[in-house]
Amino acid sequence: MNVTVYTTKTCPWCTKVKEYLNSKEVKFNEVNVSEDRAGAMEMIRKSGQRGVPVLDIDGHIVVGFNQGEIDRLLGASQ
Repeated sequence: MNVTVYTTKTCPWCTKVKEYLNSKEVKFNEVNVSEDRAGAMEMIRKSGQRGVPVLDIDGHIVVGFNQGEIDRLLGASQ
């Protein structure tokens, strides 16, 4: 399973998403879009969004901390 989380350091929902994924023992790649311009452009291209968090779970985009959708996609990938 390939999981990328697009975040910023000041985003409380980003912290919640990362804590949730860690609690589920899901390995993920974090891209801090406030420091990584190419990562920010990639996030916008994939999601059409400028706000964070944005998750890419095996090519499926989740905007925000949508726990039900995250669980559904994680379950589908296992």
